[in-house]
Amino acid sequence: MNQLTSQQATLSVPKIERIRHELKRRVLTVTTVERITPQMLRITLTGEDLADFVSAAPDDHVKTFLPAAAGEPERRDYTPRRFDRDAKSLVLDFAVHDAGPATRWALEAAPGSQLSIGGPRGSAVVSGVKRWVLIGDETALPAIGRRIEESDADIAITTIAAIAGPEEEQAFDTRARLETFWVHRPLAQATDASGLISVLDKITPEPETFVWIAAEASVARAIRTHLVEKRGYPLPWIKAAGYWAQGKADAHERIED
Repeated sequence: MNQLTSQQATLSVPKIERIRHELKRRVLTVTTVERITPQMLRITLTGEDLADFVSAAPDDHVKTFLPAAAGEPERRDYTPRRFDRDAKSLVLDFAVHDAGPATRWALEAAPGSQLSIGGPRGSAVVSGVKRWVLIGDETALPAIGRRIEESDADIAITTIAAIAGPEEEQAFDTRARLETFWVHRPLAQATDASGLISVLDKITPEPETFVWIAAEASVARAIRTHLVEKRGYPLPWIKAAGYWAQGKADAHERIED
């Protein structure tokens, strides 16, 4: 993509409404466990505590409270992949390639298992956007998948996702116009942004395309910096977050100036 023109750089900014939700802890019960790829488990939970659950944006996060050997439970953030208020059911996807407490819980989960969650604390609702570029790794796929599946036919989405190999590719059911690029790289290279940037540089987004980025914190920051400094992309049309950070537990970071 060539440097953006000054006209593109001064386009109107997208509308982002930040909504706060009442914090509440909920105890839910597992109904189904499905391995959707070799390294991704999809777990459906249900419970009366979901009667007033709110998740207004595809990249919301709930806090899971996971059993610990002693002391306070371990806490991890997960995206509500799907939610059905009438059925009082919530779907969470768990990447199970590490050995952390969330992976242990997900691998041992079975119908009848219980999980406590809190949140979402809030939602950032982006409205009026008709074109999206979604960039991320395995941890971003639940939010990416939800955005794709909740979009209408007048929405155009380009997705660039880094995964361990072709066996980790996912299919999405959507009315939107979807173009998907998979970047295959070993998990040992999950902090290397070059593969995602290489594909991004082959894409020419139309003006007023919202670029959403979520990956390991240094990767998300590198992509955002590349877009702004090398490509001249306007900051109001970018949202970047570190969904995890190498060497840190329970790390979630909004990336801003």
